[in-house]
Amino acid sequence: MTIHDLTIPMSEASVVWQGDPPVSLVKEADITLGDDYTLTRINISAHTGTHVDAPAHFAPDGNTMETLDLDVLVGPALVVDVSDAAQISAAILETLAIPPGTLRILFRTRNTIRQLLHQTDFSADFVGVEADAAQWLVQRGIRLVGVDYLSVAPLSDIKATHDILLEAGVIPVEGLDLTDVAPGLYQFICLPLKIVGCDGAPARAILIS
Repeated sequence: MTIHDLTIPMSEASVVWQGDPPVSLVKEADITLGDDYTLTRINISAHTGTHVDAPAHFAPDGNTMETLDLDVLVGPALVVDVSDAAQISAAILETLAIPPGTLRILFRTRNTIRQLLHQTDFSADFVGVEADAAQWLVQRGIRLVGVDYLSVAPLSDIKATHDILLEAGVIPVEGLDLTDVAPGLYQFICLPLKIVGCDGAPARAILIS
């Protein structure tokens, strides 16, 4: 068994979505300074690093993190390489021969080749899933979509892709580090923090082969 950790390390140097607060790690107590223990306060957006979106992220009456189905977040997942694509369109998906019955799909794009998640500055020209591709995935019964940057949707059309996926109950997992992962079928495990009433949450995500 090989475990592939897809989780981006979180630090004060982590890239965050444009306009989001930077990661802040504040030592409220520090054993090296004479305190009895060390205690760190973490200040982050719910959509920092490797994270999961809940429907409430884009719908005012959408479900929040504590309601998400773990049966969707755990199970077989297909990793596909689309590193030649400028964006992921329905036409691109038609070329991939995705097997019928696939429920979870993770896209390895040029974001990974460019190591965008390992940079400190936000990159506006990242690859995402276009609206027609989101509709294609919904129509074929996909339940979870994973991407290798901070948004499942391209910056040019953030709302449409999220609306299509989230309204259909498809769970986006964003910020996956697929650097050392080859295309193929794996067992996927993604466990976001169970934050009541929240629109998203950081997660630890792994693949097992």
